Amino acid sequence: MSIGSSGVRQIATLLRPSTFDSAICRSCQETITLGRRSYASAASTVVGSDVKNTEIPLASSSEAVTAPYTLKAGIVLSRPPQITRDLTPFEKAFYFYQRRLNERLALPFTRYFYFKRGTPADEDWKRKYKERQTPSRDIGKYNAYSKDAWNDELLVGAMESEPEHQIEMLLRDAEVITTASSEGTTTKKVDIQRPAPRVTEADKANDQKNLNRLLQRTLYLLVQTKDGYWKFPSSPIGLEETLRTAAERTLAETAGINMNTWFVGFHPIGHHAYTFRAPKPDESTKEVVAGEKTFFMKSRIMAGQADLSSNSLDIKDFKWLTREEIAKFVLPQYYSNVKNMLAER
Repeated sequence: MSIGSSGVRQIATLLRPSTFDSAICRSCQETITLGRRSYASAASTVVGSDVKNTEIPLASSSEAVTAPYTLKAGIVLSRPPQITRDLTPFEKAFYFYQRRLNERLALPFTRYFYFKRGTPADEDWKRKYKERQTPSRDIGKYNAYSKDAWNDELLVGAMESEPEHQIEMLLRDAEVITTASSEGTTTKKVDIQRPAPRVTEADKANDQKNLNRLLQRTLYLLVQTKDGYWKFPSSPIGLEETLRTAAERTLAETAGINMNTWFVGFHPIGHHAYTFRAPKPDESTKEVVAGEKTFFMKSRIMAGQADLSSNSLDIKDFKWLTREEIAKFVLPQYYSNVKNMLAER
């Protein structure tokens, strides 16, 4: 179309009164108008011929009605992180540097205000200070008032910056209690409860069914169907069910009722559409469908564990996996549709 005819068309569109809804954009109105004009031209051609023996096609082959999709409710059941994440090497060095910098800026300890000169308490303090060379055992041997006070940083990979080493030094210092008296110095060791390890037995055994693994990551429930495919729990939505009630029923039929769960909201967080190579009948309704559309609801597990002993959806196995581990079990197309619903950590 030339520039002149295009301009005339635009002017005519502006001058012609609009007979459509204002919510429809102008390009769509023009498309509808042109479609009506083409059908009107075809009808006018047919009027001059024998109408009784002529059949006007109502729609082209591309406008044929396709088979419906089976709507399913899916559940993204997750266990949130239980502990804070591990520090990066830069964060370890930064926090350690801040503690030593605090030692340099703090005023020296005036021991003569607390200990009388020459007393056993004063001698005990001097002995400990000579041994430790710092009030804080967790930052290593560092004297903020010596000629080497400027050297308050660590080399890369030094064990003093590791949180495990710092905890061990603090516990070792608290376990030993030294008492000074006129008769001499006595040392006594007491038992102190140590913090729970960040690496559990489930991590060492790589037990992917245990919820006590990878405490600093988010774990998601993944189930295996009778055909061997891994996916999130899902099932078709009933006629009188909402998406929320269908998801709750699916979770109970899949992983049992021995879990204390909480659904986050009433709206789906994502969906996955799968089209069959050829339409086939649905197993339950026997209606010919073109594929499946699964809408996922978000849920959290507060306590309990999945139990497949009484599931009615033919589930063979389950695993609690992180986002990166899920990509190794599910199909690539499935993962591309669900990965944005999963947390980075």
